[in-house]
Amino acid sequence: MGPSISPHHRHLSRERLSALLSSTKPVTYHDPANRGSPYAIQALAWTPTGHLIATGSHDRTIRIWNPDRPHHRHTTELKAGSPGYGNVIEKVSWNPEHESQLLSVSNDGFARFWDVRDKKCVAEVNVGGEPFSCAWAPDGRTVVVGRKDDKLVAIDLRDMSIQESHQQSVQTNQLAFGNASEPMTLLATTGEGHVRLINYPDMKFLHTLKAHTSPCFCVAMSPRGDYVATGGSDAIISLWDTEYAACHHALGKMTGPVRSVGFSWDGSFVCGGSDEGTGIEVAHVSSGEYIGRIETLHPARLVEWHPSRYWIAYSGDPSGLKIVGAAGGGL
Repeated sequence: MGPSISPHHRHLSRERLSALLSSTKPVTYHDPANRGSPYAIQALAWTPTGHLIATGSHDRTIRIWNPDRPHHRHTTELKAGSPGYGNVIEKVSWNPEHESQLLSVSNDGFARFWDVRDKKCVAEVNVGGEPFSCAWAPDGRTVVVGRKDDKLVAIDLRDMSIQESHQQSVQTNQLAFGNASEPMTLLATTGEGHVRLINYPDMKFLHTLKAHTSPCFCVAMSPRGDYVATGGSDAIISLWDTEYAACHHALGKMTGPVRSVGFSWDGSFVCGGSDEGTGIEVAHVSSGEYIGRIETLHPARLVEWHPSRYWIAYSGDPSGLKIVGAAGGGL
């Protein structure tokens, strides 16, 4: 059983959140499989309700954590593929319509679908290359997997078959879907520093956000749908108004390439992760002002806000997953 989480948690002012971030210590979720490596966790994702959080590691391990119970004996451990090279978990993603369904992609060429209640893999799809990114469509019926050769592969969950593949003309990095189920929009970051907006499922090009002057690595849409955040190798998080496709703020306090980016559950705050520098800087979306900082001893490459609380999960610590605010942390 997961913790009881209200789908409508109380809103916090930026002053109150700033005070809590500075005074709240993170909870450590120690995974013995990490073996003290700050790079062990390669993937991170909350379930849609926030009852559970999944981590994917460099040794083919997927671990499902209950945020109220930090010890690893309370987790579900899943193993992708066979031991050996080519089983790094590159990305994990939950079905937005079914809490127990998890997708993982590994560099052995497979997209795997898991039922975490039954603790087993229910389907494997060979996507024909090295997958490293994925996104679940908002209606929960299909997924898109990105390969390192810049091909996007759509998988239909009804028969676990490849629907179609689309070769991209530019280097394509991480993927994300917009919030709406109709029409659906796929956001694809590129090596040119742009975000391509693509109609889904017909994959027709819609628009380009010229977000960065060097490669763009990550993208997220706010829960309210009013902003898109992008992160690039220029160490900048840019915030785009979705109504006018205009950049409102460029946040420049990161010290290295922005590898992950995300919004708080109410869309009021944003932060990013990097594999350089220490600390996680939290900014207020509408004003573009930084309001708080989470101190870390190591670079936090992956950051993930909880979907209904102001908790922030992050990777990069040799001791394992860290979550600020969980297990009675007060956020």
